[in-house]
Amino acid sequence: MTKVTLRQKSLKTDKVSLYLDYYPPIIHPETGKETRREFLNFHILKTPKTQEEKKYNSDTLELASLVKSKREVQLRNKEFGFKENVNLSVDLVGFYQGIVDDYYNKGSKSNYNSWKASLSHFSEFCNGLVMSNQLDLTFVKRYRNYLLNAELRRNLEEPKKISRNTASSYFKNFVSVLKLAYKRNLIEKNLAEDAEFIKEEETHREYLTEEELAKLWNTPIKIEKVKHMALFSALTGLRFVDIKNLDWKNIYSDKHQGNYILLREQKTQSIKNHPISETAYNILKSQNTTEGLVFGDIEYPQITRPLKLWLEESGINKKISFHNFRHSYATLQLANGTDIYTVSKLLGHKNVSTTQIYTKVLDKNKIEAANRINLKLDGLS
Repeated sequence: MTKVTLRQKSLKTDKVSLYLDYYPPIIHPETGKETRREFLNFHILKTPKTQEEKKYNSDTLELASLVKSKREVQLRNKEFGFKENVNLSVDLVGFYQGIVDDYYNKGSKSNYNSWKASLSHFSEFCNGLVMSNQLDLTFVKRYRNYLLNAELRRNLEEPKKISRNTASSYFKNFVSVLKLAYKRNLIEKNLAEDAEFIKEEETHREYLTEEELAKLWNTPIKIEKVKHMALFSALTGLRFVDIKNLDWKNIYSDKHQGNYILLREQKTQSIKNHPISETAYNILKSQNTTEGLVFGDIEYPQITRPLKLWLEESGINKKISFHNFRHSYATLQLANGTDIYTVSKLLGHKNVSTTQIYTKVLDKNKIEAANRINLKLDGLS
């Protein structure tokens, strides 16, 4: 008989994750592989101080023990993982917080910040507490409507609504929470199936031309490293996080492939050889490093202000963030004749449909059509 033990794993934060340990291992019903661990997405505080925090720990441990008992029954009946008429009700805000904490411990900062912001809105919507057995489709619809009218959580002089695309992103996070809650038997109905997603608005993706990139290269900047990282992104299409984590041990050069990077993308976790041009390689060689991180230790908040001032000094009147240098790479590749499938691979997109948004920025057929009708009019040069 398989033994089920409730165990704890200390996290980087001030919390402890709870999981079940199976011995001997069981066959997971979804993957078909052996597993010993089942993380419950329940967390307790390492050092509870107040009575409320102690009660929270006690209640969470009690719930985890109930799940443990339930798993033991399921194993005895050889029905591990199937739905039962067991109604476990938990604080969904706390459950949501556990998912956010996991993103923090995985080191995915951009995902963590997005999830943290979405949790903040969800907590505000339900006044900090909602039990999982209170959820129904009406609740889901009300939260969707709330996000469409929610205000930015910043100290602004005048209230401003979050963008529709931000609302869409936050609602997707919420639906993911619903899916996991259903999988954990915390809600009886799979509400995620009937949730109506918030459709994103199409946005204009600004890019820089070759002339503008050359102009930027010749424009002084307070932090030279920021200029090098931005132009490296425009020459390679890499995201800031991939450039920030670029290590000399992953940079290669040989007669068959030229200069390339052995890259594990932070966003997709896929591994690939990413070819780079001679100019991009020279930017790497110009750094004052020979081992470890090529660009040293630098975080995104450190580059935003210097980047903005640099663009202003150059006289380029476009709304440009660091990510627009990646957009520039994609757009210029297409403009110079690279086929969309190759561009998709270079960008690390899983689906070519994601890459097709760049074809709207620079539609060659429309440009050619616009120039087919030319009239010679007197007085016009």
